[in-house]
Amino acid sequence: MSHQSKTNRSDRYRGDCELQSDRNSRTAINRRTILRGSGAALALPWLEAMLPTQLATGAETESQDNGQPIRMAALFVPNGVRPDCWTPRNEGKAFELSETLSPLQSVKDDLLVFSNLWNQASNVGDGHYVKTSGFLTCTTINKSLGIDLNCNGQSMDQVAAKHSGTQTPIPSLELGIDPVTTGVDTNVGYTRVYGSHIAWAGPTSPLARELNPRLVFERLFRATNPKASSANRDTLLLDRVLEDAKELHNRLGTADRQRMDEYLQSVRSIEQRLQTEKDGTRSWEPLTKISMENAPSSEKPDDFPQHVRLMLDMIALAFQTDSTRVCTFMFGNAVSGRNFSFLDGVSGGHHDTSHHQGNELTLAAYKKINQWHVSQYAYLLEKLKSMKEGDRSVLDNSMILYGSGLRDGNAHSPHDLPIVVGGRAGGRLNTGQHLRYSSDTPLANLYTGMLQAFGCDTERFADSTGVLPGLLA
Repeated sequence: MSHQSKTNRSDRYRGDCELQSDRNSRTAINRRTILRGSGAALALPWLEAMLPTQLATGAETESQDNGQPIRMAALFVPNGVRPDCWTPRNEGKAFELSETLSPLQSVKDDLLVFSNLWNQASNVGDGHYVKTSGFLTCTTINKSLGIDLNCNGQSMDQVAAKHSGTQTPIPSLELGIDPVTTGVDTNVGYTRVYGSHIAWAGPTSPLARELNPRLVFERLFRATNPKASSANRDTLLLDRVLEDAKELHNRLGTADRQRMDEYLQSVRSIEQRLQTEKDGTRSWEPLTKISMENAPSSEKPDDFPQHVRLMLDMIALAFQTDSTRVCTFMFGNAVSGRNFSFLDGVSGGHHDTSHHQGNELTLAAYKKINQWHVSQYAYLLEKLKSMKEGDRSVLDNSMILYGSGLRDGNAHSPHDLPIVVGGRAGGRLNTGQHLRYSSDTPLANLYTGMLQAFGCDTERFADSTGVLPGLLA
């Protein structure tokens, strides 16, 4: 390597890897670090080396009926719900939506509402973090200040993504509103990072979320408008990015090296798709085209309701174009203090409101926040239902999970979780029902059934004991 090349590499690292030395000569990598190679860029996964130094030391998925792809999304809401206003009246097909669920009336026949599901693995002392990072894994996360971050499993969305990811340009989309929360919650002794992730590629690999709808749109645009001559160039740029990754690898500790190895495995899947394009065997085509004329503003919205709607629009667009078939979205991080004063009769933060202590005024505000979240979910389902695919809709060919990792925010209980699924998964889900099960039926039984409906050869997920009766058509 020439002296000039070494200088450029050094300059690039000074620009992208902000380092700080501690008294033990260890370094901390800025969490915004990216790998660059002559214009290519890849964001890093979460690494221990990004911790503050003082802590660092311590197959196809096609419908059998209409040939359309099946999609899956999981929408997470922090801080639970007001339980006495959640559960529908009656069971089976004759159910009536509760007041909180009333915004879903127009899609009632496309719904499955569940009662008495629980996540046993999250039934430990922590109030929120175990129930957030364990929401889609159904595992117990390590109690950690951040040094040994580990969920001890893989989230069910990533099981699905592994099944369908080679069929689309984007294996999965992870979206959110709030940036990753750092530091330690001294009340419970957990790193706040756990509260920022529901999607896990592996036990030590939480997936970074995109927070800017414009960047999501641009990613979808690139996926649906590939340049015919781009494969060779992109392969070359990826090679240069991987050179940077190897150099960084040598500066990491053992646990971080494992995370980087897992991360680079996913990068290698990109290489495989690029090779397919270069060989001229790329068979995927977008179901609809995307125009940059419809792109959101380049700035991340300051207005929370607008921000949420734009991110839900990105999910709908991704599914409509078949750019990806798997997506997760977090309305907020665990212990979110989001101010909902834009709603009449609501003041203060979401988390504080969820700790209602039985106060009638606070309970009324809590219900309004819950109902607002459900109305956003209804917006997405209605949007997907308006997107036609042959004699069906995108919603007909989707499963959109909505829920929280605890029921009553005041009690922090993982019993009888508030869980809804919208969409028929190509006719594989028996929708239009309120299904009540015996007390403490595993949430993982729902996930097992959803994975089967998605086309995965999954007999068991986490602590599942089978598929929920009545779930599959």
